[in-house]
Amino acid sequence: MAVKIRLARRGRKKQPFYHIVVADARAPRDGKYIEQIGSYNPMTKPATVELDRDKALQWLQNGAQPTETVNSIFRFKGVNFRKHLLRGVKKGAFDLEQADKLWKEWIDVKEARIESRREASRQEKQDFWKKFSGEIKEVKKQDNTEALKEFTEAGKSTEEE
Repeated sequence: MAVKIRLARRGRKKQPFYHIVVADARAPRDGKYIEQIGSYNPMTKPATVELDRDKALQWLQNGAQPTETVNSIFRFKGVNFRKHLLRGVKKGAFDLEQADKLWKEWIDVKEARIESRREASRQEKQDFWKKFSGEIKEVKKQDNTEALKEFTEAGKSTEEE
């Protein structure tokens, strides 16, 4: 039995929401599945991904094949990096504590970057709504200093003649 890790679509029309599921390759997209290991919401900015990393890694190690989209989600969440580190431990490149330390550092940096993107998005929304409600008036800044200098110099030269 071939096992796939793929997305199962939920949500309304034009508002997709996906569950990350482990399913038999022969089962339909939204049909029967073995286990649900996470969710993916592409409608938020940045996209919201909730994933049980340990279950995903376990299924990968057992031979489940992720689809392209799920594989990119795994790369984003660090599952593929963890698998890579564990392979290095198995080959003797470093020990398990070093691998866990590297993975934790990578996760912390990644989560900080995601949080900064969320904060920037939140700030953009607040600025938009402030402009929309009229609390902040948008001031158009034009750089006319060079044109003003040319204009005044042209005016002086015509007065001198």
